[in-house]
Amino acid sequence: MPTIGERMRELREAAGMTQTDVAKLCKSNQATIAKVENGKAQPSVKLLIWWADYFDVSLDYICCRTDKPQGATYKARPQAKVNNDMKRFIEMCFDPKSPASKQLKKALMNVVEENQE
Repeated sequence: MPTIGERMRELREAAGMTQTDVAKLCKSNQATIAKVENGKAQPSVKLLIWWADYFDVSLDYICCRTDKPQGATYKARPQAKVNNDMKRFIEMCFDPKSPASKQLKKALMNVVEENQE
C-alpha cells in the first residue's frame, strides 16, 4: 500500500509537474514538497486539501484509504444510544391486550436493539 507522500508524488508526476511547479501553486516551497513526498514530513491539512482539490481526487484517496480517486462511498449509519428508558417508553406506548400492538412492539424493539450493535 502506498504512503501519503507516494500518492501525492504519483498525482504530481502524472500531471507532468515538478515539485517546484506544485510548490508555487500551493504557496509552499520545493523542500517541503520533497520532504512530504519522501515521508520525512507530514503534510498539513491545508496542503492535503489543496492537493485533493487541484488534482480532483478525494482525501480518502490521497490518505490511502481507498484506491479509487473519487473516494470511497460510505453509508451513514449513526449509532443510536438506546437505554432502558427507551425500552420502557416503547412498552408504555402499546396496549398489551392487542395482538397487533404486540407485533409492532416486537418489531420496534428489534430495530432498537439492532441499532445498538
